[in-house]
Amino acid sequence: MVEVACQEWIVEQRDHNYRRTLDCRLQTLDEARAFIEEVGFCHFWPVKGAELPNLFHAIAGRVRAVPMAHDDPDLSKSWRWKDGALDKGWWYYGKLLKRRATLVSLAELPFFYALSDNYGDLDDYLQEYEEGRLTAEAKAIYEALLEHGPLDTVRLRREARLSATSAKSRFERALVELQMGLKVLPVGIADAGAWHYAFVYELLPRWFSEVPERARAIGRGEARQRLLLRYLEAAVAATPAQAARLFGWATKEVERAAAKLEEVGKIRRGVRIEGLRGRHMMASKKGSGE
Repeated sequence: MVEVACQEWIVEQRDHNYRRTLDCRLQTLDEARAFIEEVGFCHFWPVKGAELPNLFHAIAGRVRAVPMAHDDPDLSKSWRWKDGALDKGWWYYGKLLKRRATLVSLAELPFFYALSDNYGDLDDYLQEYEEGRLTAEAKAIYEALLEHGPLDTVRLRREARLSATSAKSRFERALVELQMGLKVLPVGIADAGAWHYAFVYELLPRWFSEVPERARAIGRGEARQRLLLRYLEAAVAATPAQAARLFGWATKEVERAAAKLEEVGKIRRGVRIEGLRGRHMMASKKGSGE
């Protein structure tokens, strides 16, 4: 017999988990820190096509479009909290899931790191570059940080010899490449550039020196199982294809992880949700609205 879940219940659970209600919205930075630890990872802004919590909606306490007005209280609080926490080492912040700004708790970061091409040494990048898996621009940025330590964006472009106007897009693409590869991350804000606002970047293995060591003991299969379970605990339900798109994994890798999780009773597979296409995976929780 095919298990069936209620779409309305799933939406209600997501609203609760994502803090998308006025009663549950985040009102302090400490609550935001606890929220990141609770969900494990989330986007900073809502991302079209990604079923994942985001900090902006959790602060607003509802689903809403990101406003254009800079004095919007939800927008201002989101920027202020994120910027104020960059140098605290409370969480990972950088462009990761779907190439968008992502916050990851320190408990989950080693599992993401275990799935990266890093081994934890500062010169790991050389092998990737020699094998054609790292661009010349990314190598130049990495080496500038390796030599000089934390740098704001303006000086980083200069030290990487990418300060020309014609190199701006290549610099920005390389920065995203390095963040998605968990090699660099923003660690502060500097009064620099035309807008008197610039990220300060540093090498991830230096900023979170304990993460590579913790990641060494984690196998790729274990890492995928952990992250998939944490995702389903927050998002409630997802198809293997949705999870694959979010994490950038092959669908067969998602299905393999899901099968292992189902074996130990942590998730259910093949659930049909009224009004939605496909068979879904769901975390094994009581009260699922069947």
